[in-house]
Amino acid sequence: VAAAPLALVIAPTRELALQVSRELAWLYEKAGAVIATCVGGMDASKERRALRGGPAIVVGTPGRLRDHLERGALDLSGLLGVVLDEADEMLDMGFREDLEEILDATPETRRTLLFSATMPRQIERLAERYQSNSLRLSLVGQDRGHGDISYQAITVSPAEVENAVVNLLRYHEAETAILFCATRDNVRRFHATLQERGFGVVALSGEHSQSERNQALQALRDRRARVCVATDVASRGIDLPTLTLVIHVEIPRDAETLQHRSGRTGRAGKKGTAAIIVPYNRRRRVEGMLRGAKIEAEWMDAPTPEMIHKQDRSRLIEMLTAETEFDDHDRALAKELMEKRSPEDIAAALVQAHRAKLPSPEDLSANTPEARDKAKADRQRPGFEDVVWYKIGVGRRQNAEARWILPLLCRRGHITRNEIGAIRIGQFESWFQVPTAVAPKFAEAIARTASTEDEQDAILIEEAPEGPRIQARENRREGGGGGRGGPRVHAKPFHKGAGGKGPRKSEGGKSFGGKPGGKPFGGKSDGKPFGGKSDGKPGGKPFKKGPKPTGKKFAGKRKPGGANPS
Repeated sequence: VAAAPLALVIAPTRELALQVSRELAWLYEKAGAVIATCVGGMDASKERRALRGGPAIVVGTPGRLRDHLERGALDLSGLLGVVLDEADEMLDMGFREDLEEILDATPETRRTLLFSATMPRQIERLAERYQSNSLRLSLVGQDRGHGDISYQAITVSPAEVENAVVNLLRYHEAETAILFCATRDNVRRFHATLQERGFGVVALSGEHSQSERNQALQALRDRRARVCVATDVASRGIDLPTLTLVIHVEIPRDAETLQHRSGRTGRAGKKGTAAIIVPYNRRRRVEGMLRGAKIEAEWMDAPTPEMIHKQDRSRLIEMLTAETEFDDHDRALAKELMEKRSPEDIAAALVQAHRAKLPSPEDLSANTPEARDKAKADRQRPGFEDVVWYKIGVGRRQNAEARWILPLLCRRGHITRNEIGAIRIGQFESWFQVPTAVAPKFAEAIARTASTEDEQDAILIEEAPEGPRIQARENRREGGGGGRGGPRVHAKPFHKGAGGKGPRKSEGGKSFGGKPGGKPFGGKSDGKPFGGKSDGKPGGKPFKKGPKPTGKKFAGKRKPGGANPS
């Protein structure tokens, strides 16, 4: 028999749902209300038994709640209220269909409370559909930044991000710190790096099981670990009262994400610090993000070893001179030590023992114009100090990607991957670098291989001395280039309403497909260009002739080396 709870709380992640469930159990303990929790990663059969017990409140994640609903284990017909916590995050995570099915199964008379850190249009549409005569309350003042959080923007060389993170952790020596990364791979990398350098660190990402996540959080709470490396989604619902430092290892994708992450600290009247690691070449983007969020950040260099040693000294003096009660055993040991060594020797030994437990700080290059120029030069691939820019007549509107363009350039230009530098994808055209020494051979080859008989060979490739920057500026001036005023991107390439253009072709060449209505690049949902067969039907191989887009084989016997498009 399905349960008929009175209230339902929906949260985006297991951690947040479990946290809400614990708080509700504490709140309603004296009232005797039964709370049931339904989240992914837990035993579904135990959850069904709990639902049959008639809980007053059910807390869960969208996917698991929908599963119980479809199996008849959850009856929402008697519901009086629904709470959607972190609604914007649930939509971002792709739970729209789950939420709609759950809410459609609830009575129209139920009350709906929707909590969201941001209010994008999709949240407003959700509110319009499932709330009537709703009242909107905004708890965000004119100054959108958190008042108890000190923001720091740390400028570093792109090659020294890891060292900057190490020095920030050492400088602050926070009770608990969290590092935000954009991907699971980076979570693994920074977790391994910090572990090797002697930090007590745990990791949280989507690849960890619920048991592993629980163990990681417990290690942070009992101080066996003081640093957590996590992705945004995996860290949802984490409640760590001792968290005083947030480090954005990778720049947040927008101002809302910046505030979501930073808001993990500076809670309950406590002060916190949010540090953004800013590579030299990304400063302008971060400045714009901070302006949009109305956040004033202090721009600074990463802490140096000298600054860290000074902080260590101050912390050690404060710790050793603080008022402390000693028992008889402590005093007896101190007396024994004094009989064997001088007070200065004993104090020096204590300092040495304390420092031995601390990870070593890293040396960083100075933040000077010379250092920035050197960092830029270090990133330059050998052999690409002097290059010629070319452009090819396909871009994002044709689903072009570097991995698909690269084999085509190698085949048409009779060069290897190692002889192609940076690739920049534009809206309707793309640009790429060829070393000056190779350019004459490349130009001769593309002229010789141009043909109207093959759709790939008909694509125009020509020298572009101005490079991508000037062309991008011209596009913005003309209102194109995919900006706010530009044409809207449609699902199909070359959709008539999109304002898009087909790939540019060589003089006198035919357009792609050969038939009216043919899809130039196949139009497949996977976004792979050059995917259509000659009749325009999807499902064809990425390349009708010549090499496959994996780059493993090319026409003839030519095997280019490793690629490095950027």
